[in-house]
Amino acid sequence: MNAPEPEIQTLGTVELRIPARAEWVAVARLAAAAVGSRMRFSVDEIDDLKLAIAEACTNIIQRSEAIENIDLRWEASPNELRITVSGDGRAPKLESVKDAEEDNKVGGLGVFLIRALMDSVEYEMDPQRGARLVMNKTVTQ
Repeated sequence: MNAPEPEIQTLGTVELRIPARAEWVAVARLAAAAVGSRMRFSVDEIDDLKLAIAEACTNIIQRSEAIENIDLRWEASPNELRITVSGDGRAPKLESVKDAEEDNKVGGLGVFLIRALMDSVEYEMDPQRGARLVMNKTVTQ
């Protein structure tokens, strides 16, 4: 007899689709702040969330081809926020993400910042849609 799997309690999910243009990144930052404020994140942690979202969106815009929109998803649980950022086209390729991690150019700084600000960062590859960035931030208060 197998023991039942523990149920993951969720507080809710927020989804947002913005045009893949720099002038819309501020909307993603505002949404990140709103979601972060609904949880028990501190003001500094909310600033971290906003910066990580802005860098993720900017990375997709700069490294993408034929992308029209950026999809953002915040999944809130009592102790953690999981954020998924992806494009709706062929972007960005995982190779370009790895290059960004390794180079010292301005384009690589965003990935460095995201890793420094979030508790965990993973890139998942979808052959149809390119890379998808998944970030987690634990509530510390």
